[in-house]
Amino acid sequence: MKPIVAVVGRANVGKSTFFNKICGKRISIVDDVAGVTRDRIYADAEWCGQKFTLVDTGGVEFKTDDIFQDEIKEQVELALDSATVIVFLVDGKTGITLTDMQVAKMLRKKNLPIVLVVNKLDNFDLTNLYDFYSLGLGDPMPISCTQGRGIGDVLDKIVSYFPKDREHEEVDGIKITLVGKPNVGKSSLINRLLGKKRVVVSDVEGTTRDSVTIPFKCNKKDYYLVDTAGLRRQRGVEKESVEGYSVLRSMSAISESDVVLVVFDASKDISEQDVRIAGYVHEEGKPSVIVVNKWDLKTMDKGKFENNLKEKLAFMSYFKVCYVSALTGKGMSEIMENVDAVYENASRRITTGVLNDILQDAILNFEPPAKNGQKAKIMYATEVSTNPPKFVFFCKMPELINFSYSRYLENRLREKLDFSGTPIQLVFKGKEEE
Repeated sequence: MKPIVAVVGRANVGKSTFFNKICGKRISIVDDVAGVTRDRIYADAEWCGQKFTLVDTGGVEFKTDDIFQDEIKEQVELALDSATVIVFLVDGKTGITLTDMQVAKMLRKKNLPIVLVVNKLDNFDLTNLYDFYSLGLGDPMPISCTQGRGIGDVLDKIVSYFPKDREHEEVDGIKITLVGKPNVGKSSLINRLLGKKRVVVSDVEGTTRDSVTIPFKCNKKDYYLVDTAGLRRQRGVEKESVEGYSVLRSMSAISESDVVLVVFDASKDISEQDVRIAGYVHEEGKPSVIVVNKWDLKTMDKGKFENNLKEKLAFMSYFKVCYVSALTGKGMSEIMENVDAVYENASRRITTGVLNDILQDAILNFEPPAKNGQKAKIMYATEVSTNPPKFVFFCKMPELINFSYSRYLENRLREKLDFSGTPIQLVFKGKEEE
């Protein structure tokens, strides 16, 4: 594994801005409202050829009415337990606070290198810098995240603590993104899959606001789990709000994923928003598994629920479904089995010979359409890419191939080959476009 650098500190000192500045893109949500980051946020970063994983954490407060503070502290502790280096960020404008001293006391108990970083010194007025020596964490390093000043020096200091005697190789793995409406149990499913409390779980809707990526192993294979913010109906979300950014982040996470778990709530009827989310995954061309959570609270039998799914998700008749309970653990083993199956199906390469044998059989049973005495003719087909599988059919008069005939060919391919859980794309080209 690459070295892990954990960024910790009290709320609103600029941890997420620091995180985003180093990663070169907006991964953590940055907002003037204190406490926007609740879970640990992971991202890969590199400095002077040294690759590492940066972890943003929620702001720690020791006296607060925030119901999530106990959860945030637990997540910070977990981040510290796995860290190679700790970056302790403080506010140079505000100066040392009681919370800073309490966090420093917590960090001194860790047998880890600590880089003390004083942020918000926009004019690099170092008058108050020396006060931070009293935290007992070594030399304070001045920076301005908004201006990007001093960050290179901090990174030099961070990488100087990395182990020199081992290579940190990139870990490949299947990226699995969980999406669904708020409060369907996505975070609970992740914690159950990991076998430990990894993300904040609450009955309050919208507890997860960032997309949280967690590496893990299952059956000796590497995966990444991505927990996303619950997707509400668009008219209920302001684009410029924190939740608006969360929705955009969830959409981005879907587009970057290898497999998507679309989570439904078994205790509630399938809603228009459930269908809309599944439709977005389908349009992105991602292999997916419909995970019906809270099956311990089911309101109808499996046969009836599945018939409802077939009716509502007619546009993705290829769907695979499993019925689980994150609370009891029932059916959880089926999730990873289905993930492996749909990813394999989406990655499947079909030889041109096999593909054209299926095509010729399909044409013998049902010829391509004709119009005004002109008739489409399909000469041959080939698979040009995977994830999702994409097939190009070279034709004469491709403009005559209508939706019905395209759907017919797709159904014949699915009858002969296992593409369950993944969309497939059919493209019809004129012979001269080859």
